[in-house]
Amino acid sequence: MHSDLDRILLREDEIASRLDTLAAKITADYEGKDLTVLAILNGSLIFMADLLRRIPLPLQIDCLRVRSYYDKMESSGQVDFDRAALPNLRDRHLLLLDDILDSGHTLAAIVEAVRHDVRPLSVKSCVLLRKIKTRARPIEADYVGFDIGDEFVVGYGLDYQERYRNLPVIGVLRQP
Repeated sequence: MHSDLDRILLREDEIASRLDTLAAKITADYEGKDLTVLAILNGSLIFMADLLRRIPLPLQIDCLRVRSYYDKMESSGQVDFDRAALPNLRDRHLLLLDDILDSGHTLAAIVEAVRHDVRPLSVKSCVLLRKIKTRARPIEADYVGFDIGDEFVVGYGLDYQERYRNLPVIGVLRQP
């Protein structure tokens, strides 16, 4: 699989170090609060597992399966998820975890849905990667692991056609 990469952007040790920093900030911000973490699947699965093991707080974890890329290298602009699958968040603070902030369609749609449908005490978001680009939807993440250029990346949960998620690094996929 490494041979399918044009280059590696982030090594395992770089990712681990940044997760330590993110976890410390999130822990400080949510100390003494009732927190629910909602992971956006499938991309954030590895990120979620590694980040949450570093946060020594009692918290609830839930997941939401979302689709927007449909096996392409850019967002379709259409975000599909089951709003009925949103957890009960009354009297809780919500932290959304996603793998990447790209067009903004996914994060904006989920934030709008949870604010309207389940009304948590607060909503913040954390992304492993944020592409530096103009977004189709004007939204930013509250916690960001790394800023990257506008290129298609895989590994550490991010995929292309459901492949490469299990790479321990983040890299740019070689163009066919």
